[in-house]
Amino acid sequence: MDAIITAGGIPQTGEYLYEETKGGHKALLDIAGKPMIQWVLDALSEAITIEHAVIIGLPDNSGVTCPKVVAYIPNQGGMLDNIKAGVKKVVELNPQAQHVLLVSSDLPGITGKTVDWVVNTSLQTDDDVYYCVITRPVMEGRYPGSNRSYTHLKDMDVCGGDMNVIRTMTVTENDELWRRIIASRKSVLKQAALIGYDTLILLLLRAIDIDGAVKRASRRLKVKGRGIVCPYAEVGMDVDKPHQLAIMRADLVSVPEACPNKGFKPLV
Repeated sequence: MDAIITAGGIPQTGEYLYEETKGGHKALLDIAGKPMIQWVLDALSEAITIEHAVIIGLPDNSGVTCPKVVAYIPNQGGMLDNIKAGVKKVVELNPQAQHVLLVSSDLPGITGKTVDWVVNTSLQTDDDVYYCVITRPVMEGRYPGSNRSYTHLKDMDVCGGDMNVIRTMTVTENDELWRRIIASRKSVLKQAALIGYDTLILLLLRAIDIDGAVKRASRRLKVKGRGIVCPYAEVGMDVDKPHQLAIMRADLVSVPEACPNKGFKPLV
């Protein structure tokens, strides 16, 4: 499978992490001696399941390296446009590509083992969208104080992951659906409009489990989806806020050799 790494985020004045980035790319924030995205690229390098990778939002002279990266694509302006551009490049390079791995550049804790687990678990079935979730005990056991937001299901509390698998055709053939999905990511009311208020009420009452929620959402959105309960908290530990950056810097400084810096040369 091929991977698309989204790395176009540049925090603006007043936004989280602006004081750290000062107008630069979030993906290039230093964590334990190398850019945050380099940890992600090292994980993809180690992963047996990943053949090629496409980076969206960074220039090819950013100083990061990965033998599997085959293309750098400029920021297209919005998340959907970035994902579409990445999928288009993957299909251009491999017309037979059925699915791609979407991974955010702000998941420095992932490893090759993590990537392989997500890909292999996803491909046990033939769905359009595979969405990873992490249970509260797994997340808080691995990263105490991470303060993730949780959805309360009937049998567990879960937070979303930022490494997921999608069918290429699903992205290229339904712009409006994906624009609505992306726009609703952080709005409960918009999510309710997408999946139906009946499903939202069941979620609020903790009267539905993950399979039931996914089935209802899939029917309404007219896609075939599957929720995957991931045992790796690293998939949900995206660095959005200063305290999360501090957690990951402290966590990864003790394992600099686990994902060796394959030739990183800082920008000058």
